[in-house]
Amino acid sequence: MSLQAFIPTLVLQKPASGKEKDKSSIQCLEACGRNLYIGGKDSLIQHLILPVASGQEIKERCTGIRETRKRQLGSRSPVSQLGAIPFLNHLLVLCDGSLSAFNMFSLESLPALRKIRNVAFFRLRGADAMPDSPAPVSELFTASPRRRTVSVHAVSVDRWECLREVALPQEPLALAVDGSCLCVATGDRYLLKDHDSAAPLELFPHDSSKQSVIVETAGKGEFLLQGPGSLGMFVTRSGVSGRPPVQWLDGILTAQVHFPYVLTLSSKALRVYSMLDQRIKQTVPLSGAKGLLSTPEAVFVFSEKEVYSLSPTPLVDQISALVANERVDEALDFIQGVKSLLSKDTYKALYKNLTCTAGFVKFYQENFSEAKDLFIKGNMDPREIISLYPELSPTCEDFKSQHAAVFNAKDIRALREDHATFQRYLSFLADFLRAVRGTEQSCGCHQDVDGALLKLYAKRGEEGDLVDLLSNPNDCVLSTCVPCLEHYKRFFALGLLYQSHGQDYNAIQTWVSIMDGDEPGDTKHSAYENIIDLLRRQKGGQLVWKFADWALHKSQEVGVQIFSGREEEQDELGEEEVLSFLNKYPQALVLYLENLVHALKSKKEKHHTLLAKMYVEQTLQAMEKGEDVDATVNSTREKLQQFLRESSLYSTAALHERIRGTGLHVERAILHGVAGEHRKALNVLVHEEKDLQAAEDYCETALRHLPEEFRRPLYHTLLGIYLDSPQLATAAADLLNRNAAAFDPVAALRALPGAWSVPLVARFLCESVRGLIHRGMMAGVERNLAKAEHFRNKCTRAVVTRGMVKVERGQICQRCGRYLTEPEFTRSLRGELIHTHCWGREPPPTAL
Repeated sequence: MSLQAFIPTLVLQKPASGKEKDKSSIQCLEACGRNLYIGGKDSLIQHLILPVASGQEIKERCTGIRETRKRQLGSRSPVSQLGAIPFLNHLLVLCDGSLSAFNMFSLESLPALRKIRNVAFFRLRGADAMPDSPAPVSELFTASPRRRTVSVHAVSVDRWECLREVALPQEPLALAVDGSCLCVATGDRYLLKDHDSAAPLELFPHDSSKQSVIVETAGKGEFLLQGPGSLGMFVTRSGVSGRPPVQWLDGILTAQVHFPYVLTLSSKALRVYSMLDQRIKQTVPLSGAKGLLSTPEAVFVFSEKEVYSLSPTPLVDQISALVANERVDEALDFIQGVKSLLSKDTYKALYKNLTCTAGFVKFYQENFSEAKDLFIKGNMDPREIISLYPELSPTCEDFKSQHAAVFNAKDIRALREDHATFQRYLSFLADFLRAVRGTEQSCGCHQDVDGALLKLYAKRGEEGDLVDLLSNPNDCVLSTCVPCLEHYKRFFALGLLYQSHGQDYNAIQTWVSIMDGDEPGDTKHSAYENIIDLLRRQKGGQLVWKFADWALHKSQEVGVQIFSGREEEQDELGEEEVLSFLNKYPQALVLYLENLVHALKSKKEKHHTLLAKMYVEQTLQAMEKGEDVDATVNSTREKLQQFLRESSLYSTAALHERIRGTGLHVERAILHGVAGEHRKALNVLVHEEKDLQAAEDYCETALRHLPEEFRRPLYHTLLGIYLDSPQLATAAADLLNRNAAAFDPVAALRALPGAWSVPLVARFLCESVRGLIHRGMMAGVERNLAKAEHFRNKCTRAVVTRGMVKVERGQICQRCGRYLTEPEFTRSLRGELIHTHCWGREPPPTAL
C-alpha cells in the first residue's frame, strides 16, 4: 500500500461544450488563500472563492465554490500566466505577450501600471524582496526571448519600475528566482546567474525537443531542474547538488515542489516523489491534465475543464500510516526530514513517540543494538521495557504503559521454551538498563531499574555484575530483592545488599553463615574480607566486640585489622581494652602493638616495653622448639634486635629481668649498651655469646653517631677484655692489626704485654706510624693554607686602604646623614665615609 501524501479533491468542473470548438477552456491558474483565479483560452479571467473544507469534507467533492468576478480582456488570445501580489492587492495577467496589472478583488485594471510588452513569462518575489524600501515592494522578473534578457522590476502600489536588465547568451525558456540568483533554462542548457553582479555559471545541457524544460524553486537556495535521462536534479545557488536526484518517468509535462514532495504531471497521471528518499509515494490518475500550481496550502492540477486540489495529508497521519504499514525506518527518516515544518514542541513529541515505537519494532525483530539506541534517543521510560518481562514487573503498582502494542509484538513469557531466544531478550534488558542507569532517563524509577538489574544478575548467575551493583550506592528495595537473592542462593550479594542499606548486623551475619557453610573458597575469602572491612569502619564498639573473637579465630593476622586499620576520625576504641582483649591472641597483639609504635608513633613506654617483651616471647618459644635456624624465627629476632637499638622508650630493667638466664646474649648486650654499660655489653658478647665479630661490630655501631675520638675508648675496652684472657691474645693482635686507626698508638702499646714480639703487631705499628705521619702532613697543609688565606686578606686590606682619605669640612655620614666630627670613621669598599657606630645600619632610601 503506497503512502497517500495528498488528498485529491475536484474543485471545479466546467460543463462540456458542444461539438464546436471550445474557446473557454482553462489555460492557467493562480491561487492566493481562498482566492482562485482562472485564465481562459478566450482571454477571460475568473475570480472564484474556495469553500472552507475540513475533516470529511476535504475527502469529498467540494460543491461550495463561488464565482465572484470575471473579466473579459480586449484581446481574444489565451491568458498565458497569472500572478498575485496579495500585499499590494495586484493581479498580474500575461496575455498576448503583454503584462497587465488588475485589482485582485474587483478585477479593475490599474492605469498607473502601464503594460509591459514582449514578455514570454514572469516570476514574482514577495514583500521581502526589498527590505530596505520604506513602502512595500515586490520584485517582478520578466523574460523576453526576443531580446534574450530578463528584466528586473520593482512593483509598488501605484507604479512599477525597471531596475536592470540581465543579458543572457540565448533566449530564455524557463526561469526560477531565489533572492538575487536566477536559474534560467536557455535554448540548450541550464545556467545560474546573479542578477546583481556575477557572471553566469553553466550547469548541464538539455534537449527541449525530447523532454520538457523544467525550472522550479525547491526551497530556500535550491532549484529543481529536469536533467538528462528524466532525472529531477536539485541544484543549489552555488551550482552543486545538495541531495540525490529523483528518477521519474518519461513524458513529464511539468513538476512542482511541495516540501517534502516533488509532484510530476504527465498526460495520464500525477505522481508524487519524496525528496527524502527519492522514491515514488503516490499516483493519482488524471487524464488530460495540463498544468500544476503549488501554494503553501495545497497543489492545484488543472485540465481544460477541471481543477483539482491536492491537499497534503497531515504529517501526523502520514507518519501513522507508515508505522501501520510496518515502515518505521521510513517514518523516522520522514519526521527528521520535515522537522522544519513542525513546531519545536510538536516535533519533540512526535519524534519521541515514533523513536520509541521504532525501538519496539526492532526489539521484537531481535535487532537489539538498534532497539537500545532508539529507546535511548526516544527517552523511553525504562519501566515500559521492564513491564514486558512478567517476573521483573515495576515495583510501582500504579504504573501503566503509555505505548500501544506494535504490529510485531510478542509475548515474552511464551519465549521461555526457546531458551536461547529468551536469554537474548534478557541480555538486551540488562544492556539497556545499564546504559540508562544513573542518567536523566531513569529519573523517577531508580528503584525499578536497580531492582530489575539485581533480579537479572541473580537469575543468570552474573556474580561479578551483581557484586558491582551492590558494592556501590543503589536503590534496590529490600522487600523485593531479598527474597530473590535468597531464592537463587546469592548470599554474598545479599550481605552487600544489607550493607548498602545500613543493616550492618544482617550483612555480617549473612557473611558469617557463608564462612561457616560449604561455599567455594573464593566466596569465603571475599566474605571474610568484607566482614573485617565492615567491622573496621564501625564507629561504635557494639558490633566489633560481638564478632571480634570470631574474626580473630579465623585469622589473627587479618582479624587484627579490626583494631589496627581504623581511621583517626573514628571513635577510638579504648587502647587498654583492646590490649587486654588481644592477650589471648599473641600474633594479633604483636601486629596491633607494631601499628601503635611504628604507624601511630606512640610515645608510651608501656607500648614499647610490651612490644619488646612480645618479640622476646616469640623468640624464646621458637628457640625452645628448636627452630632457631628457621627463617621466621631469625626474622623475629632481627626485629627484636633492631627495635632494641632504635627505640629509647622501653624499660631496660623490665627486659633485663625477662631475658636474664636465657640465650639472648646479643639482646642483653644491646640493653647494656643502651644503659651506657659498654664493658658489660662487650663482656657478654665475648665471654657468653662468644662472638668476637659481634663484639667488634658493637664497637663500630654503638656510637656511630659520634666522632671517632668518642669511639676509641670502646676499642681500648675490648682490647683490655681480650688481654685479660690469655686464650684471646691472638684475637687481641688481630683486633689491633685490623683497626689500627681506631686506637691511640701510645695507649695501645702501653697496654700490651712486654713479652709480645714486634712482628706480632708489625701491621699495627706500620699503619699507626703511617697515620701519624699522614696526620702531621695534613696538619701542615692545613696550616699553610690558613697562612695563605691570611696573607691574601692582608693584601686585600692593603689595596683597599692604600692612599690618603681626605675628609673635608661639611662631610656627612652616608648612613645617618650627620656631619663627621670625630677622627675615627669607617670607609666602605665603595668609598663611602660612615660613622663607626653607623656601620651596621641600612642606607637611607634614595628619592625617586
